[in-house]
Amino acid sequence: MSVLMSFCGAAGTVTGSCHWVRNSRSRFLVDCGLFQGAKTIKELNYGPFPFDPRKLDFVLLTHAHIDHAGLIPKLYAQGFRGPIYATEATADLLSFMLPDSGHIQEFEVERLNRRNSHRGLAPVTPIYTRDDAERCLELFRPVAYDEWIEAGDGVRARYWNAGHILGSASLEMELATARPDNRLLRMLFSGDIGPENKLFHPSPDAAENLDYVVCESTYGGRDRPRVTTDERREILATEVETALARGGNLLIPGFAVERTQELLLDLAIAFDRKRLREVPVFIDSPLAIRATQVFAKHAASLVGAEGVKDPFNRPNVRFTETVQESLGIERVRGGAIIISASGMCDAGRIRHHLKNHLWRAESSVLFVGYQAAGTLGRILLDGARTVRIQGEEIRVNAAIRRIDVYSGHADGSELVQWLKARLPVKRAVFLVHGETEGLDALRDAMLAEGLDRQRLIIPQLDDTVDLVEGGGVLERALPRRLPPEEVAGPDSHNEFARFSIELKELLRKTPNEKVRRALLNRLQRALGKAA
Repeated sequence: MSVLMSFCGAAGTVTGSCHWVRNSRSRFLVDCGLFQGAKTIKELNYGPFPFDPRKLDFVLLTHAHIDHAGLIPKLYAQGFRGPIYATEATADLLSFMLPDSGHIQEFEVERLNRRNSHRGLAPVTPIYTRDDAERCLELFRPVAYDEWIEAGDGVRARYWNAGHILGSASLEMELATARPDNRLLRMLFSGDIGPENKLFHPSPDAAENLDYVVCESTYGGRDRPRVTTDERREILATEVETALARGGNLLIPGFAVERTQELLLDLAIAFDRKRLREVPVFIDSPLAIRATQVFAKHAASLVGAEGVKDPFNRPNVRFTETVQESLGIERVRGGAIIISASGMCDAGRIRHHLKNHLWRAESSVLFVGYQAAGTLGRILLDGARTVRIQGEEIRVNAAIRRIDVYSGHADGSELVQWLKARLPVKRAVFLVHGETEGLDALRDAMLAEGLDRQRLIIPQLDDTVDLVEGGGVLERALPRRLPPEEVAGPDSHNEFARFSIELKELLRKTPNEKVRRALLNRLQRALGKAA
């Protein structure tokens, strides 16, 4: 009996994690995440799934990040009614993260449709609604770490702590087959693996003696400097001190879950130790506010927060939940820290704050997490001098800074060590959840460790493998939604935005109207020939 697995997301790219596994007895998903980044890849969120949600028996979730769980409400809207297995903390986080995501879908589409109506374009339908997200929550079934569950007919699973975010897990799985020896097929899905000695969580662990491993590669080939807890806090304090000395505000695009709470803890310690003066800190994200409440609920299980009195609730920390409260931050022109979602600047209130501050030379923006290709965060980090936000061009005069000491992902050498601890793997290791550079680097590092090249596979989006008969050899069983070269990196929409900004700047610098018109005429002729 064949066991088929299709890579329906996070293949050749970082986001949209989704693996579709099926045999004659069960059909299920491991994760069902939202695609993020360039417009081309995000449009996959609006298209049909490569499977029928009504025919899925269950879903296994590794953790609560939206690129792993953000399309669960769409599954529900299209007829899925099976159980969704996740740790208790993951279920707690998603109880408000998914409705918040639904609200964002509705809000963004409503604003887009207003612009489209002026342009004579057809209206767009949200990926899903807040109501879809709230209804899907009834399907969640919390599970404990280190305990086997019978997830479906011939499928059992066990959750291991992945050390990535609150509730995150790697999934060990045993699949029944019709082989004569009745041997189970043993698999491990890494989910996202946390670094060693991460704040709040123990170091990641997982099973051994496996047939297949599906491993993330977000930071393949990139090694971060090893820093102690005190060194990390000093790096943050120095950045904050330098930013505030410029006279403006410090914006931190914050991932609402985990990163915001880590920053709150380290800032609290810096304030208590008088390393930083106690300035106002605005947490401008309803999602981050609710996530902080979940962290407080699970405080007893958090590593590294011992002895810090109420780090999530200080007099100088202000949680701005309503739109009116968020808009009120505009009156604060300097001396404040504003932590706002989303972490990659792709949506949410951070875009409003960037519009208000990027053009100010006294302002600073500090990135503290991964920025996927094609996102506004990556564009800013890559040195753009002008960006487009909500149809408006904004000059970048603010200081753009980045620190890499808060990552929730294992770096290149830690990924290698995690994979080596899983060896020997009898069949194959699939490398997913990475951009081309990281995927290739992790593959090469594992080849250097002696793993057979035939057992190291980098699948592309919508590739399918027969785990019993194929032995890890990829097949082409699904229609490919995007060619591999269009899955990762900036797309034509990014290039057009950059080109239009550069053209306007060129015309602005052109000395007179005659030269400007001549330039535009040459461009129009070139476009006519290209057409």
